[in-house]
Amino acid sequence: MKISAHAVGRMVGTWQEGPGPAHQRLSDRLRLLILDGRVVLGAALPGERDLATALGTSRTTVGAAYRTLVEHGYLETRERARATVRLPHGDAPARRRAGGADAEDIDLSFAAPPAPPEVLHAAFATALERLPLHFERHGYDRYGTAELREAVAGWYGRRGLPTSPDHVMITSGAQHAIGLLVRTLLSPRDKVLFDHPTYPHAIRAFADARARLLPVAVGPTGWDVPQLLAAARSAQLAYLIPDFHNPTGMYMPASVRRILRPACPTVIDETLADLGLEATAPAAEPFAVHHPTVISIGSVSKSIWGGLRIGWIRAVPALLERVARARPATDLGTPVVEQLATAVLLNGGQTRRPEALLQLRAQQDALREALAVHLPEVDAPRAAGGVTLWARFPEPVGSRLAAIAPDHGVTIAAGPQFGVGGAFERHVRLPYTLPPARLIEAVRRLAAAHRALTAGGSGTHTPAAVA
Repeated sequence: MKISAHAVGRMVGTWQEGPGPAHQRLSDRLRLLILDGRVVLGAALPGERDLATALGTSRTTVGAAYRTLVEHGYLETRERARATVRLPHGDAPARRRAGGADAEDIDLSFAAPPAPPEVLHAAFATALERLPLHFERHGYDRYGTAELREAVAGWYGRRGLPTSPDHVMITSGAQHAIGLLVRTLLSPRDKVLFDHPTYPHAIRAFADARARLLPVAVGPTGWDVPQLLAAARSAQLAYLIPDFHNPTGMYMPASVRRILRPACPTVIDETLADLGLEATAPAAEPFAVHHPTVISIGSVSKSIWGGLRIGWIRAVPALLERVARARPATDLGTPVVEQLATAVLLNGGQTRRPEALLQLRAQQDALREALAVHLPEVDAPRAAGGVTLWARFPEPVGSRLAAIAPDHGVTIAAGPQFGVGGAFERHVRLPYTLPPARLIEAVRRLAAAHRALTAGGSGTHTPAAVA
C-alpha cells in the first residue's frame, strides 16, 4: 500500500509548531501516527522529494526525519524502493510509575462515570420480573422492545418534544447508532460536516465509509453558525453535538439552535443531554424542537453507565425502515434484558439524578483546582455540562505528553484524537468522572510527565483507546 505525499501532509497537520529542530518535529509526528495506527504497518511512504514539496520544507529535513525513524526501528529502507512502515522489535519499555512500583495507574482516557449500584440493581431486578412476557417471542427485534421505545418517546416528551414510539429504534449504544446511520446514508466520497473537535469514533466511522470530511471549528465562544451553514450546502450529512459537547463541554444556546438550519440530513448526538451541571438548569432542550426533520441519537452510557450498551435513533419511520433493512448485515437486535432495565431507568427519571450532578460538579471543581496548582499554565475553561474538560497547553505537546504520561502512572487522551489533520496538539481531554482525590493525584502525575517532556524526555506508548 502506497501513501501519497498529499495524504501524509494532511495527516501530519501543523508539525512545524513546537520546540526543537524541524526534522525532529517531523519524525516525532510521523512516529506518533504510526503508533496510533493512522499510518498502517507495511505502508510505503512517499519519497523524500515528494513529501518535502507537499510539506513546503526542504528535502534535507524530510531525509533527516526518515533516518531518525529508521534508526529507531519505525521505517525499513531498501535500495530504489520507498521506505515502509514497521514497528521496532522487542517489548515495550516497562512503565516507571511516579508513585513507585506498586502505584496504580490512573486512566483518564475513558470519560465514563462509575455505575450507580443501587439504581442499576433495582432496574435489572424489575427487568427480570418482566422478562417472561417476552419468552414466547423470538427475541430478535431490529426496532427494539415496545417498552423501551415507549420510554425513549416519553423521555423526549418530557423535554418538550412529543414523540411517537414508531419514531424510535433501539441500538447497542450511540456509537452503534452512528455506524448504522453512516451505512444507510453515506456513499464513498460523500461530504460529512461535523463540529471540530468531536467524538473520535464518529470521525473513524466517517473515514471508514470513505467520506470526505468537512470539519468546522468550535471555538472558545461556541459554534460558528455562518461556517456551519456554508459547509452544509455542499455536504451530504452533518453530525453535531450541541448538548454539552464532547470534548469541550459547551452547550449550544436556543438562539443558535433556532437559526442553525443545515441544508443536509443532520444527526444530533444527545448522549450527554442529561448532564447539565448548572444547579437550576433543566434538561437540555432537544434540537428537534426547532428542526423536526433532524435525526437524533442518544444513549445511557454517560448518564447511567458505560457497561449498559443501550442507545437509540429518533427519526421519521421511513428512515428507520431503511436502517432496519440494512441492520441484519451487522447485528440482529439489542439484548432484551438490558432494554427492559433501561426502560425502567428512563421512566423513573434516573438519567438525570441531582446527587450525581452535584458529584460531577464537585469533581470538576477539584480537577480545575488541581490544574491551577500543578499546571497553572494550562487553560481549562469550566464546562457547562458533560464529563470532560478541554485543557489547552501553551505549546503543542498533546501527543508527546500522551506517549510519555503512562511512564508516570497516568493515561490521557491527546487532542489530535478528537480532530483531523493533526489539529489540537495543544489540547488534552481530561474527564472529571473519578473521585476528587484520584483527580488531584492524576494531575500531579501529569505535571511530572510534562516536566519530563520539557526536560527532553520522550515516550513510546501508543495512543489510548477513548470513550
